[in-house]
Amino acid sequence: MIIDADCHISSHKFDALAITADELIVHMDRAGVDKALVWLKPPYNKDIAPENRAVYEATCKYPNRLIGFGWANPRLGVESSRDMIKRCFEEYGFHGLKFNGAQDDYVIDEPNVLSLIETAAAYGKPLAFHIGADAYENTHPVRLGRIAACFPETTFFLIHIGGAGIPPLDRSAIEVTAQHANIMLIGSAVGERAILRALQTLGPDRLCFGSDMPFGLMHVQLAMYRALLRDHDPAAQQKVLGGNLARVLGLSDGCPR
Repeated sequence: MIIDADCHISSHKFDALAITADELIVHMDRAGVDKALVWLKPPYNKDIAPENRAVYEATCKYPNRLIGFGWANPRLGVESSRDMIKRCFEEYGFHGLKFNGAQDDYVIDEPNVLSLIETAAAYGKPLAFHIGADAYENTHPVRLGRIAACFPETTFFLIHIGGAGIPPLDRSAIEVTAQHANIMLIGSAVGERAILRALQTLGPDRLCFGSDMPFGLMHVQLAMYRALLRDHDPAAQQKVLGGNLARVLGLSDGCPR
């Protein structure tokens, strides 16, 4: 079972990179990917409500292929974001929620954001954070370490292993992950050496394959992972390419419980 842990979809093609759920399925079939974790690609006007809705509708259309995560943007207001979190979990039944302090321009561990994280964490589902060099002050790995320490019962996905920019913060991301058992790495938008370093330091149980589709090409990123994992045993390969994500999300044989 191959699961891509980082894919963005859109309600419509509002720019050259935006892809719909139907287009993503085509890419998945081409790459040989069974399932994909999907969240929205933020529109330029930051109106995420219809995009979260589009992710939900996509998971209804492709329930055996797409795993939905919501998206919250604290910049849109604390109460508005709290309502969005409630909708994502209670109405849409998403498997988790993502925060992106780079694209939405906020510091991920400032007090108002922590209050929203607390709201989201109460649902007992994983929370994902863009952690990258593109906005290192807002999304430095150390900040997620502080968050993970505040919510030890919550599983956190550290997206990009501190990559998504130059120079990458992968060493810091791996160090922080090693210090907090409730952090999992999703290795998308980062170089192969960072992925190898994560494997060598943390082993295969803490890393998930992700392509960052459509920013990264799914079939190309999967080929890179297969090359990096060729010297690992089949069990380790399966963990990284889908097993770890299935375990954390509580999937049984690839299907929601």
